[in-house]
Amino acid sequence: MEEHPYLKTVKSVNLYAARSVIQAAQHCAQERGWAIGVAVVDCSGEIVALEKNDDAIGVSASVALAKAKTAALLQAPSKQFEDFVNHGSPSFLSTPGVTALEGGVPLIVDGQFIGAVGVSGAHGENDSFVAVTAANVLTK
Repeated sequence: MEEHPYLKTVKSVNLYAARSVIQAAQHCAQERGWAIGVAVVDCSGEIVALEKNDDAIGVSASVALAKAKTAALLQAPSKQFEDFVNHGSPSFLSTPGVTALEGGVPLIVDGQFIGAVGVSGAHGENDSFVAVTAANVLTK
């Protein structure tokens, strides 16, 4: 089939993959005694799946979603955006639709960006650790 000059093919995370990522995140966090919220978004930053552990604080699901959206929109870890702000570029805070908090990472399959995962409730580096661990489930 010939490619149309006005169209592009976009691969994106599906619900099955999102559920696998969430399950891996929750398992990783529970092993360490962390109660988290975890979100998976597609490549445009739209929600595919969201889950909050019963013991996670109320805001964790919303923050996880914001971190996932940030990683999707930037196609980079949300930590990079946090670093911009923390290292002297507060004007980045005016960027629409993103949050300057660590814990969101892109989902990559076969070298292609397909979405992002965000984790909240384990705090900073721990959120990133859980998100990376969960994202890696798609490469196995």
